[in-house]
Amino acid sequence: MNIKTLITSVAVSALLAGPAAAETLRIQTHYAPETVSGKLAAQFVDDVQTMSGGDIQIEMFYSSSVVKSVETFDAAANGILDCDMTGGAYQTGKNPAFQFVGDIMGGYDTPWQQYAWLYNGGFEAADALYNTYNMKLVGWWIYGQESMSSSKPIAGPADLKDWKFRSPPGLETEIFAEMGAKPVVMDFTEIFTALETGIIDGADASGLANNVGLGLYDLVKHATYPGFHSMPSDHLACRKDKWDSLTDQQRRIIDTAMQKLAFQTALTFEVANNEAAAKLREQGVTLYDWSPEDRAAFRAAAQKAWQGWAEKTPEARALVDSHMAFLKKLGLVAN
Repeated sequence: MNIKTLITSVAVSALLAGPAAAETLRIQTHYAPETVSGKLAAQFVDDVQTMSGGDIQIEMFYSSSVVKSVETFDAAANGILDCDMTGGAYQTGKNPAFQFVGDIMGGYDTPWQQYAWLYNGGFEAADALYNTYNMKLVGWWIYGQESMSSSKPIAGPADLKDWKFRSPPGLETEIFAEMGAKPVVMDFTEIFTALETGIIDGADASGLANNVGLGLYDLVKHATYPGFHSMPSDHLACRKDKWDSLTDQQRRIIDTAMQKLAFQTALTFEVANNEAAAKLREQGVTLYDWSPEDRAAFRAAAQKAWQGWAEKTPEARALVDSHMAFLKKLGLVAN
């Protein structure tokens, strides 16, 4: 066979074989598509599919439409989904260490500080925790401090007494119960109905702009802003064997798109939250900016609680020590 014939045969074979089948990732997020975060997630999908030239397709399930938010991680680990785009705090029942990759309460002031920990020594410890459950931590998208929404004033710690509110599971319930509140753990998707029917007085749901998207201020007229108590790290975590089956190029594309999502999330919410605050004030919603003394009281209580959680598992201790060391490095906690 001469070289011309050989080249022709290879070309024909390639044409007959056709293009390689695209990888499809099934991902669930707890955010609704109309929220700011939901729209940013849609942009992430478009970025991955565009940068990969269609080699990676993403089927995104919004509003926890496949399984409940708290079940997303297991659904991905067990193959019902491929990736989880909720947050690590939902997994504190598996290991308390997830609290310190999911919602580092009373820790960092800004998303940039929190990202700085992850990409300056924190990733290895965090990913090792995920790997234990056949999951791979890909990255975070952090929208900033959350705002508490309420049907009655929440101007300071005194207003927390007997305040019944939706809380995510984990450390937050302990801190707020200690401060006199009555936290109720419920799924993200149940908040609106619970507020509407008076089952709860308020909710720790999300940042101010997302709360507007959820329609919370159609029901309640009080909120904390700027927030101070909680800054969740929403994550992208994929089943490890699925992640490992991707090519280096595919993994790099997803990682790059995730870091863009992280950057855009922090920037977008800096604007969106301030715009939402201005509009809500015009609509008669009262926003409470807790005093430095009240904020300090909460942070002290939260970081005291960290140490109790750190004793629960070696992984929790490793992450708490890592955060404390980095907070001291940044000057946010005294040496």
